[in-house]
Amino acid sequence: MSDRLWGGRFTEQPDESVDDFGSSISFDQLMADEDIEGSLAHVKMLEKTDILSSGDVKQIVAGLEGIQKDLHAGKVKFSKENEDIHMNIEKILTDRIGPVAGKLHTARSRNDQVATDFHLYLKRRLPKIIDEITTLQKTLVKMAEENVETIMPGYTHLQHAQPISYGHYLMAYYQMLKRDKERFEFNEKHTDMLPLGAAALAGTTFPIDRQYTAKELGFDEVYANSLDAVSDRDFALEFLSNCSILMMHLSRFCEEISMWVSYEFQYLEISDEYSTGSSIMPQKKNPDMAELIRGKTGRVYGDLMGLLATMKSLPLAYNKDLQEDKEGVFDAVKTVLPALKVFNGMIATLKVNKDKMRDSTKHDLSNATELADYLAAKGVPFRQAHGIVGKLVLNCIQTHRDLQDMSLKELQKASPVIQNDVYRELDPEVAVERRNSEGGTGFKQVRAQIERAKHELK
Repeated sequence: MSDRLWGGRFTEQPDESVDDFGSSISFDQLMADEDIEGSLAHVKMLEKTDILSSGDVKQIVAGLEGIQKDLHAGKVKFSKENEDIHMNIEKILTDRIGPVAGKLHTARSRNDQVATDFHLYLKRRLPKIIDEITTLQKTLVKMAEENVETIMPGYTHLQHAQPISYGHYLMAYYQMLKRDKERFEFNEKHTDMLPLGAAALAGTTFPIDRQYTAKELGFDEVYANSLDAVSDRDFALEFLSNCSILMMHLSRFCEEISMWVSYEFQYLEISDEYSTGSSIMPQKKNPDMAELIRGKTGRVYGDLMGLLATMKSLPLAYNKDLQEDKEGVFDAVKTVLPALKVFNGMIATLKVNKDKMRDSTKHDLSNATELADYLAAKGVPFRQAHGIVGKLVLNCIQTHRDLQDMSLKELQKASPVIQNDVYRELDPEVAVERRNSEGGTGFKQVRAQIERAKHELK
């Protein structure tokens, strides 16, 4: 007979290759604390419902608490022969307190046990990610407040489009992070559900109290359907999807930082604390942290795609395929939290070259829209105004000038409605200041965005 805890109906031991291939202890030991706490709540419920005697429960609780203490002291060793964290803990408990340890698994299956551990693991990490996002939002708001009147080119197609406030640019990323945080907060709702009590798939004949267990573990609700409880991984997919979107936002920001610290732009300078040098070129200062965050985004995408592929054809209820649900989530947690910390430090210590940004808006013809709007305000149909300004822009390109360099006579030749007041409106700073439509880049609007953000962050 097999000596495994489940080995009663088996006559031979598993092949060594099966142990190597099927064991998950190398990674699911990250849930050791959650497994012990889930077991403690379960055994207390068994006592409350008179399924186990107080004497048995006292032994089991003492044994579990002893294992947890040794675990924190680094004294617990796990074995691949015991497959996963659940069987490892049970085997250690059995070795310590004897056969009474076997009563712990009454009214429980590894199927609802592992799902509970996984929910607990993610339930405890989601607030940490939300806190890091909030910290980054605060950094962006502080920077935006310092740069409301810092003028920079706004881009479309990576071409100069219109001048904008750098504070406005930073608040765009604040809004992205706000949505990220809301997604993770919603993710908490689906993570805050207890699978324990579903047993293997059909519930149990024992008179368990799932609400009591949920309260012990701090879960807001229990799964309403036992099949769903052991087979659902939507909460993990939501988490990986949210991580992917968050990393995409950070990656976009990092892409722009990598460009803007280059010699060609020189809009920003990254602190030495968040830069590295070259092994051969002494002058180099490389934006490696920005590049690495950008690179690790693909890794998190892979975590999401892996779990989606695992789930796409699984029949109800539990299948061994679900062992593949954890590594991607563990990897995403291990990637996203440090990425947020490093990104926040990098952003908080950026040097903004305000003069360089402002100068780049003065000879780029990005005030062409201002002239078109000026004509439209004077009664010229906008499409006609667009054409007039387009011809003036062509003239500027051919003569190597800017719109504000053209004489009033030249401008009036294109349209007689143009007056001397046009030159003020062609100034990039004035152009930005005047864009006071709700959500626009005008200084008043940017300050309003910042005040709303401060209120939200309270």
